[in-house]
Amino acid sequence: MREDNDNHMIPRRILIIWKHRHLGIYSVALILALFAVSVAEDYPTRPIRLVVAFEAGGTTDFVARLMASKVSATVGQTMIVENKPGGNGETAAALVKRSQPDGYTLFFTTLGAMAINTNLRSKLDYNPRTDFTAIAMVARNTVLLAVNYAADTKTLAEFATVVKARNRLSVGVTGIGAVTYLCAALLQRALSMKFEIIAYRGASQALSDLLGGHIDAMFGEIPVLIGSIKGGSARALASTSRTRVEVIPDVPTFIELGFSDIVAENWAGIVAPATTSPVIVDRLTVAIETAMADSNTVSQLARSGVTPSFANGKQFRSVIDSEIERWGRIIRENALQIQ
Repeated sequence: MREDNDNHMIPRRILIIWKHRHLGIYSVALILALFAVSVAEDYPTRPIRLVVAFEAGGTTDFVARLMASKVSATVGQTMIVENKPGGNGETAAALVKRSQPDGYTLFFTTLGAMAINTNLRSKLDYNPRTDFTAIAMVARNTVLLAVNYAADTKTLAEFATVVKARNRLSVGVTGIGAVTYLCAALLQRALSMKFEIIAYRGASQALSDLLGGHIDAMFGEIPVLIGSIKGGSARALASTSRTRVEVIPDVPTFIELGFSDIVAENWAGIVAPATTSPVIVDRLTVAIETAMADSNTVSQLARSGVTPSFANGKQFRSVIDSEIERWGRIIRENALQIQ
């Protein structure tokens, strides 16, 4: 092989192997492996696409964009947020699954896409256990049951009375199969009543209809509702957290009110296609941890009602697997299904 001006395109260690007289299949494999490592070590050399499974304006999108801006500054390349709503994350998950495992297409995922879909949907275009490499978890969010502040229902007990009197109330959720959907399903089962569960493509649309008086209640995450609650246009009746939340200390938990099964916490994190190089995964994990440790990031998330919660890839994988088991049990025991 001639050493001409093209040699600068090939790492020197690969050239040494290439010149070896007895080039066999193992040498070829080694060349490819070394080339892959070389490419990974240079990562990233172009913008990174971060696919979000929900429309712009919701909690997940907000956290993704805040984190992406911080990671961009750390890695020296722009992290571009791309919204791909549909199927409670199935559309986005399937897209990332089919992408090249080169670290340039990542999935900003949630509880619904990684742990609920696989238990609630009979046909799923991806496997959350095997199709993705976990990179890092970044945040957790509590879900609230809220009503319009002008409504007569000021407590969960009053809400239950109204439900029984009217026999049907409209409750907005952020997508079929989302954690908010399951909370609504669990509550109607606990009350032995039937809701008209209305699934929206995004939390902002549900909130708009709640404030406009078009639906009776909604299940939504704190960041979506906190502004309306503090502004006096919406009232939170209960939270799905295990203990009261610091930013809304007057709101009781469902557990306090006698509904011990209604415990749910959404979380968000980043995964990549399954065979992504460990070198790339480690680089991203460090960048994300740096971004989440930034005091400005922490304060912005806290003001919005989001709980920063960093976990590395191994820890995040453990969370995903345990949540798959937990929600599978809840769905089976309560005979929950997509309406």
